[in-house]
Parts: sequence; structure tokens; C-alpha cells
Amino acid sequence: MLSKIEELILPVLKEQDVELVEIIFRPDSRGKLYLRLLVDKPNGGISLGECARLNEEISQILDTNDLIQSQYILEISSPGLDRPLSNYKDFKRCKGRDVKIILSKPIDDSTELTGNIEEVKDDSVLIQTKQGTINVPFGIIVKGKQLI
Repeated sequence: MLSKIEELILPVLKEQDVELVEIIFRPDSRGKLYLRLLVDKPNGGISLGECARLNEEISQILDTNDLIQSQYILEISSPGLDRPLSNYKDFKRCKGRDVKIILSKPIDDSTELTGNIEEVKDDSVLIQTKQGTINVPFGIIVKGKQLI
């Protein structure tokens, strides 16, 4: 069902120059069913007004297609500054910003790096750390996040 929802909403997001970061569909602790869409602009910084407008448009699309048979609450929001960095586009968006990265294999005897994204290549990211510039292959990055 999530793939069908994604298929229906992607044209609206693309038209608004908005990226889908994550779809979450599950009940909360009180049993209310939530459909949460985390969205962002390619360079970050989606506004509350844009989220509200998308909520109206996407709500109409979902109601028209009647995919979800039970009552649910639709939430559309920004992933926030602590959005995880997991792919090329995420790192590219954060070029010039400070990040923390956890690695599956150590580089210079460390599996954790903190520094500034200097450059993003096709298969790696250059991080300026206190020890110097380190080339980190995407294949060994377990997770990363922008530091606030």
C-alpha cells in the first residue's frame, strides 16, 4: 500500500519541487492511525505553509483514490535539521555544513567522524576534520546527521 501511496503523491511533490524523505504509516500509542509524510526541498528549508498546502492536495488525492479503508490522520512535515544523511543527495544538500558520521569500518582507527562536508563525489564524501581532510566512501557510512 505504501508504494501505491508513493506512486499517487510523487507527481504532486515533483510539481512543487519537493522530495519525499520518508513515509510512515502506523498507529500511535493510543491506537490512532497516522500517515506521516516527511518532505523537504532539494536544498532543504520547506516552509510550514508549503506543508499545509501539500497536506490539502495530497489529502484530496488519497480520499479520491480511497486506498486507506480505516480512519487515519495525515501529517505532512519537514524532517527537521536532524534529518539523517543516508545517500548522495542528502550529503550534497549539506555541503559546507558540520556533520557526524558513523562508519562500518574504521578510518584512521575511528568509526566516528565529525567535521565539515568539503566535497561530495559520486562514491564518497570529503570531510574536513581536525586531523585534516578525509575521503569517506559511501559504502562504509552506516549513518550520518547534520550537527546543529
